[in-house]
Amino acid sequence: MTATTATTAPPGPTTFTKAQPWISLVARLALAAIWLVSGLLKVGSPQQSVMAVQAYELPLPSGLEHLIGWGLPWFEIALGLLLLAGLLTRPTAIVSALLLVLFIAGIISAWARGLTIDCGCFGGGGQVAPDETSYLPDLVRDVGFALLAGWLILFPRSKFSLDRFGEDEEFVVHDEENE
Repeated sequence: MTATTATTAPPGPTTFTKAQPWISLVARLALAAIWLVSGLLKVGSPQQSVMAVQAYELPLPSGLEHLIGWGLPWFEIALGLLLLAGLLTRPTAIVSALLLVLFIAGIISAWARGLTIDCGCFGGGGQVAPDETSYLPDLVRDVGFALLAGWLILFPRSKFSLDRFGEDEEFVVHDEENE
């Protein structure tokens, strides 16, 4: 009696495997839109951005508030363009997550110290009346943005991305003689 070995086809892609690149596309485009809108709303009024940074009353070295106020909008636009193109998605998501953690820490610090400021996240910023602060909604929003960045750190491969052949793409070479 001879034993025969049954061969089975490898399992097909799971629902998650099929959906993940599309979910990552949505996360990537949403985070890109957030950075682009944020940067574009601030880039036209850098003095207002400097005032927003100064309103946090952080012990920053002289001149750094101006550097941040003038540079941050351009940095946000750069992050948005990289994500929009799907170029360097994971590194851009890591930088995005770190920046969002800094923003979250800044808002918590302002709230804990009793400052009455607008975060300046989407333009504006600076001192406001005590009833005009929106720390909790700002924190919830930024945590949501950080979750988008976290998703992209874990799953950077997405549809319509320039880095689709990057580090996470599997290239399998089939050797027909040994199959």
